[in-house]
Amino acid sequence: MPVMTTQQKAYAQYKNNKVMGASGPELTLMLYDGAIKFLNIADYAIENNDVSKAHENIMKTERIIDYLRNTLDMKYAVAQDFENMYSYIGRRLVEANINKDRDIIAEVNKHMHAIRDNWVEVMKANNIVVKDA
Repeated sequence: MPVMTTQQKAYAQYKNNKVMGASGPELTLMLYDGAIKFLNIADYAIENNDVSKAHENIMKTERIIDYLRNTLDMKYAVAQDFENMYSYIGRRLVEANINKDRDIIAEVNKHMHAIRDNWVEVMKANNIVVKDA
């Protein structure tokens, strides 16, 4: 197992504190940001024929989408809209991973940006401070 430098340990602690101190809406925003980051890495990996890195990052995005789907509270009507959206994105991610298709990655990335931007607006409308948005 690689040994972490002092700087790496400090950064890991900072990230852990950021997550542990975040509210539910902030955690959701972090998940959207993570999905976008992993999609960008997957796209770059496909462009550079790094199949394994592309697969790894598409799977990370799939796990985020699965988590978001599994935490929906279906007693609210809007949850079904999110379920439909996440279900579609999940299917497209599987297709993108099978075919290593940059066009599908771009499509999903566009959807994730739109979802993220709407989430930021919802947070602001509910007087939730949005950091780094």
